[in-house]
Amino acid sequence: MSYHNTILGVYLSVLAGAGGDDAKDWADMLFRMYVRYADRKGWKTTIIDDRTIHIKGEGVYDVLKLENGVHRLVRISPFDAKKLRHTSFALVELIPAIPTPELSSVRIPEKDLKMDFFRSSGPGGQNVNKVETAVRIVHLPTGIVASSQSERAQSANRDRALEIIKIKLLELMKERHETAVENLRVKVKPEWGHEIRSYVLHPYKQVKDHRTGEKNSRVEEVLGGNLDLILGAR
Repeated sequence: MSYHNTILGVYLSVLAGAGGDDAKDWADMLFRMYVRYADRKGWKTTIIDDRTIHIKGEGVYDVLKLENGVHRLVRISPFDAKKLRHTSFALVELIPAIPTPELSSVRIPEKDLKMDFFRSSGPGGQNVNKVETAVRIVHLPTGIVASSQSERAQSANRDRALEIIKIKLLELMKERHETAVENLRVKVKPEWGHEIRSYVLHPYKQVKDHRTGEKNSRVEEVLGGNLDLILGAR
């Protein structure tokens, strides 16, 4: 499966970990960070779903491929009336966008897919469509999920979500050295607590990459989209 030479950018998703409103807010913060970073780099972006973005540009996969993993935030929670310090986790998933012809070999039995249809929503969650054009697909044997609401037609959103599911399955097959989708029977679960990077806003300010050891005190700038401050060590 040596398809990375033909990738068409990346799909980047941010999933909230346990922790209620704090975790959801942290996932939103991370998503905004990557959107702003892509804008700074001059990459083309398409919002696929609430926390999924398609990013296209020269070198985008090589720059972002190591963002996969758990990201940890430490701060005074804006949702805590007692103003206590909270730790939140979010998982960043990044996969290469592969040309459709290269995905044709991935055959998924219909019984292994669960599809839900809902109304597309705009910024802030308001409905922008009166019909259920948005699509969410779950691959039942693995628990892999993908959704799309960027297209006007339900069929186009279905195709986009299914494309993302297939890419995720290809990546999982590669990781597990499997040759068939049918062999992927164990449900995939994020392993919270194995963070690759920490962002601390209290009691001090620091962003630290736990793989490279790179540290930077300008954590607000990093979260504002200046990700090169911490990626420079790569």
